[in-house]
Amino acid sequence: MRLTPLWIGPGRSRRPVDLGASLALVVGGLLVLWSGGIHYHLWQSVGYKHLPTIGPLFLLQSIGAVVVGLLVIAVRRVWTALLGIGFAVSTIAGFLISVAHGLFGFKDSWDAPFGKQAFTIEIAIIAVLSIAGALCLAGASSAPSSTTRTNPVGTSA
Repeated sequence: MRLTPLWIGPGRSRRPVDLGASLALVVGGLLVLWSGGIHYHLWQSVGYKHLPTIGPLFLLQSIGAVVVGLLVIAVRRVWTALLGIGFAVSTIAGFLISVAHGLFGFKDSWDAPFGKQAFTIEIAIIAVLSIAGALCLAGASSAPSSTTRTNPVGTSA
């Protein structure tokens, strides 16, 4: 049975490529959680919760980050890496649109609290999870394949 590339993951293998993929997926998931923590802090403590539409979006981003970050860490598959990358790209897009043109009547700034830090974390998420996905695929292509079929004792081939 052949797995589609999206379902490939490092599993419990101790091969260096799989250990690297697992480490990258865990780091990527933690970065997603960090991004969510920043957005929750901005919502809760800095006052973004009082902004119409933007406030609920910041809360939604932080909740989504918990779900996506934990999925990436727990499931460790190519599809979760892609989910994390998509999450980071959408967060970056929202920020850049808000800085350049405004979004829902709110114009953000690069000087906003945690703006540059959050942007850097989102870029790191994309980089780390891209590496994780590539390592998962590389590990699958270099996995030893069994050419002999084993049968349980007492059965014939």
